[in-house]
Amino acid sequence: MAARGRKAHKPKLGTGKRFAALKKNLAKKGARNPGGLAAFIGRKKFGKKRFAALGAAGRRRKARK
Repeated sequence: MAARGRKAHKPKLGTGKRFAALKKNLAKKGARNPGGLAAFIGRKKFGKKRFAALGAAGRRRKARK
């Protein structure tokens, strides 16, 4: 059992797992377009340029597999 007050570690940034988890959570809460809303939140948090770079890096990583 984890110590009280400790947060679980988040997946590494740029893997897409954080985005997928947010999208799933938003869908569960009833968002009409959870992917779009997650992208909006990501752009607000990281900025247009950095968010685009994270997405591009993820697509490159996926293409290599």
